[in-house]
Amino acid sequence: MLSFDALLQAIARQTVLCIGDLMLDEFVYGEVSRISPEAPAPVIAVQRSETNIGGAGNVARNIAAIGARCIFVGLVGDDATGRMLAAELGSEPKIEPVLVRDPSRPTTRKVRFVSEHFSTHMLRADWEIAAAATGEVEQRLLDAILPQLARADIVLLSDYAKGVLTARVIRETIDAANKLGKRVIVDPKSANFAIYRGATLLTPNRKEFAAATRSAAATDDEIAAAAQDAMTLAECEAMLVTKSEHGMTLVPRGGEPIHVPALPVKVRDVSGAGDTVAAVLAVVLASGADWAAAMRAASAAAAVAVSKSGTAVVTPSELRRRILPHAELAAEDKIIASDADLDARLKEWRREGLRVGFTNGCFDILHPGHVKVLTAARGACDRLIVGLNSDASVRRLKGESRPVQNERARAEVLAALEAVDLVAIFEEDTPIRLITRIEPSVLVKGGDYTREQVVGHEIVAAKGGEVLLVDVLPGFSTTSLVARAREGQS
Repeated sequence: MLSFDALLQAIARQTVLCIGDLMLDEFVYGEVSRISPEAPAPVIAVQRSETNIGGAGNVARNIAAIGARCIFVGLVGDDATGRMLAAELGSEPKIEPVLVRDPSRPTTRKVRFVSEHFSTHMLRADWEIAAAATGEVEQRLLDAILPQLARADIVLLSDYAKGVLTARVIRETIDAANKLGKRVIVDPKSANFAIYRGATLLTPNRKEFAAATRSAAATDDEIAAAAQDAMTLAECEAMLVTKSEHGMTLVPRGGEPIHVPALPVKVRDVSGAGDTVAAVLAVVLASGADWAAAMRAASAAAAVAVSKSGTAVVTPSELRRRILPHAELAAEDKIIASDADLDARLKEWRREGLRVGFTNGCFDILHPGHVKVLTAARGACDRLIVGLNSDASVRRLKGESRPVQNERARAEVLAALEAVDLVAIFEEDTPIRLITRIEPSVLVKGGDYTREQVVGHEIVAAKGGEVLLVDVLPGFSTTSLVARAREGQS
C-alpha cells in the first residue's frame, strides 16, 4: 500500500473514461412557516439556491476533484440546460467532455426544494425523458466512446437509467475494454446484472442488490452468498454492496468477503454519495491499490460527501483528514501514556467498527525499510498501533551499546509519521502483553520473519485476524546503519 501522498501522486497519473447519464442538479433552500391560502400546500420562503453538475457528471467532478483526469461521455438535449452543462464541464481543467446532442429530448434536470433548518428534502421536480437512446443516437454514443478506450487506465459506467447506457452501448463498451485489458467498474441501475457481463466490479446499493438477486440482503452472510451467485451470471470479478450507515461489503468472486464500516459523521445530504464512492474506487484501483484499500478510501470519501449539502465533491485534503485523522496531531498526543489510555482509544475504535492493526520493533534509527512496513501496515487497517521496545528492552535484545536514541526520541519520530495512529512503549522483551490487550485485526511484520516466528500470531488467528508479512527493503537495517556510522567516526 502506498503512503497517502504517494497515492495522490499515482492518482494524478490516471485517466478515467466515465460514461453515463448527465443531469443538472438544482437545490432551492428555504424555510416553511405557513400553508398556502390557495391550496393545502406548504410555502417555502426561498433563501438561496445552487446548481451542480449531477448524475454521471458528478462522478466526473469527483474524479477530477481527487486529482485524476476524466474523459466524460454523456448525452444532452439541444436546450439551455444542455448548453449550461457543456460549458460547466468544459471549464473543469481535468475533465474532457465528449457530449452527444439529441434534439429530441430535454437535458435531464432535477430541482430539489430543501428545508434549510432541518436539511430535509420537501419536493423534487424533474424534467426528463428516461427512454433509452436508439438508432442513430446510440451509434453516435458508441462512436464517441470506443476511440477513447485506449487513452483510459480504467472505465467507469455510471448508469442512472436515463438513456445513455443501453444494452448495446454497455455490451460493446465492456467487450472493447476487455480486449484492451482495461478494467470496468459499473454503478448499475438495471436489476438484470447479466447485461453488465464481463465488468470487473459492480457497485449496487443494498436496495438495488436485493432487487437484482431477489434476496433479503439483510446480513453480510446473505449478501456474500447472493453475490457469489450473481457474479456467476454476470461474470464479474467482484461485487461491492453499499449499505449507507452500515458501511460496505465487497465480495470477490470465489473469495472471502471484505467488510468496511461507515465512518461516523453527521449526515446532511446523501445526494451523490454513490457517485463519490464509484469515482474514488476507480481512481484508487487504477493507481494499483487492492480491494480493501480502495474500499477504505471510498468509505472515507463517502463520509465527507454526506456531511455536505447538495451534490458535493471530495478534495484530497478532506480525504486525508478522514483516512488519516491523527496525521495532524502533535507527536505527544499519539504516544500512549497508560494502559487506561490505550483501552479508551480501543473502545472508541471498536464502537465505530474500525479495523485495528499492530506492528512492533525497536525503530532505533528509522530508515526506508521501516517506513515501507509501516505504510503497508496502515494500508491494511483503519487505525495502526505501533509497539515500541523501551530502552531497557532494547539493551537486553541488542546489547549495552543500544539504543542509539532513547525511547522518547524514538516514539516521537514514529508518532510524526502519518501512517501511525498510536505509539505504545512496552518494557517486556516481546509485545505479547500488548497484542493480548489490543487483539488486533491484523498483525504486521517484515518478510524476514515467517508467520510462525511472529510473536502473537496465535492470539490474532484465534480471534479471526490475519498476519501480514511485508517484503523487506534490501540494504537497510538499523544494525548496519549504526555500524557504518561508528566506522565513520573512528
